Amino acid sequence: MLAAKSIRKATVIHLTVTDPYPNHHRPTPEECRAVRDDLLAFHGFPQQFAKYRDQRLNILSKPENEQRSTISSSPEPVVPPIESVLDGLVSTILSQNTTDANSQRAFSSLKSAFPTWEDVVAADSKCIENAIRCGGLAPTKASCIKNMLSCLLEKRGKLCLEYLRDLSIDEIKTELSQFKGIGPKTVACVLMFNLQQDDFPVDTHVFQIAKAIGWVPMEADTKRAYLHLNTRIPNELMFDLNCLLFIHDD
Repeated sequence: MLAAKSIRKATVIHLTVTDPYPNHHRPTPEECRAVRDDLLAFHGFPQQFAKYRDQRLNILSKPENEQRSTISSSPEPVVPPIESVLDGLVSTILSQNTTDANSQRAFSSLKSAFPTWEDVVAADSKCIENAIRCGGLAPTKASCIKNMLSCLLEKRGKLCLEYLRDLSIDEIKTELSQFKGIGPKTVACVLMFNLQQDDFPVDTHVFQIAKAIGWVPMEADTKRAYLHLNTRIPNELMFDLNCLLFIHDD
């Protein structure tokens, strides 16, 4: 039942993505499954992603009508998340061009300095920079976070992104892409980790491996690699495969 649900969902999602390399027939579903299984046997599932995997499994195990009725009747997500969608987005911004350890320290420092996101909006940019400096690129990331929060507050009247759970993948991408500095990889990470959607982010780790094993043409860039891989990788394998490729290159 779980596989069948994933396949039905894959059909809808993949229709919205145009493959820039339609004649490049790799990876095949068989290759994806074999690599997933080999990496899983070699590494085990990465513990840093286990909480997100559990959330996905819990949601997918519920009937679709129960998912819809629960989401529409309550502002709370179907499965109480460890972090909110907004927390996840800020964490992803802070993870850019740094290590997991540094980005986690930066997020903890930010939350310690500013208990609420309203406090961040009201804060001077230099204070935000100081709070996240350990994560690197503090001026750029502080500007992105403050701008995103300010725009969200102006647009929605409150600092909350839980409404994204009711939207389609294309609608979510449109919403998040409106914020300056929020690129496709950040959006894809929020989709996969915080919204439990089937999407395959392509960061430097995944991109390098995909090129090395011939899953994308050598002339591909990250944007085209993202589009190609999201048409070729079966939805039910995306999450595990992405996490395992990331840890394998770490």
